[in-house]
Amino acid sequence: MSKLPFQLGIHPINWVGEDVKEHGDDTTCAQILDDIQRLGLTGTEMGRKYPTDPATLREELSKRNINLISQWKSVLISDPAYRQAELDDYRRHAEFLQSMGSKVISTAEVGGSLHFDPRRTPNEKEVLRLSDAEWHVLAEGLNQAGAIAQEYGLKLTYHHHGGTVVEQPEEIDRLMELTDPSLVYLLFDTGHAYYGGADPLEVLRKHYDRIAYIHLKDIRPDVLEQARAEQSDFVGCIRRGVFTVPGDGCIDFEPILQELITRGYNGWAMLEGEQDPAIHNPYEYAKRSLSYMESLYQASLKTSN
Repeated sequence: MSKLPFQLGIHPINWVGEDVKEHGDDTTCAQILDDIQRLGLTGTEMGRKYPTDPATLREELSKRNINLISQWKSVLISDPAYRQAELDDYRRHAEFLQSMGSKVISTAEVGGSLHFDPRRTPNEKEVLRLSDAEWHVLAEGLNQAGAIAQEYGLKLTYHHHGGTVVEQPEEIDRLMELTDPSLVYLLFDTGHAYYGGADPLEVLRKHYDRIAYIHLKDIRPDVLEQARAEQSDFVGCIRRGVFTVPGDGCIDFEPILQELITRGYNGWAMLEGEQDPAIHNPYEYAKRSLSYMESLYQASLKTSN
């Protein structure tokens, strides 16, 4: 069981890929949840191997003392033609998460992205960055989605994400500037911050007051450098093994953890690896990562005494 001062869970993406479907595709829901229970963790996000029926899912989670913390929700809100349908779908998503006892919705705009935007064609190579007008449309739509989330006792936590239009540090800044802080929160992801060209610690410090949820993920810099040199896209980077769990890459989690402790963060953070489970055993990597995080915490206690 985690001894960290905030609530630590783990994402099923460590076992089964979401963007790279062949990663762990033969893994079952029971395998994932049994491993999470063995790790002593009590929080998870929705994964594609989990049952979608709320009653069945609740039963599988409760018998292992695991809570559903959130579920990813793609939105295409930067295009006014899609907004109403997207908001209607967002409400259904909020209803489901409320029924599961969740408090946050992991939300990301897919407009302009290569792999998620339904308007894109397979032969395109670049993320289409938003125009000024699209930025304002997106912000207005996210405020509306955030208001829907609030109706269900949830917070919209925006997931800045590789391969999307809110990826780079200045894009995170702009999103936070344009949206209502009482309606739109930030999902701070260490790995995606680094991937997008930011210093994760700087993002954490700059936007801490907006952060309502966290993903803890690491980066293999040599893999990222080679992938970028070969102009690999985001999904290609995942296939190459750009991401890994905290303690196995280049991100220094000591000051990040210290910042969270100092500021009294008491929300949920998800341990993430998002790599091929056939090569990187999810349970073993998670176990080592937990030991790494807890050693940092113990060291911080000695320093503060």
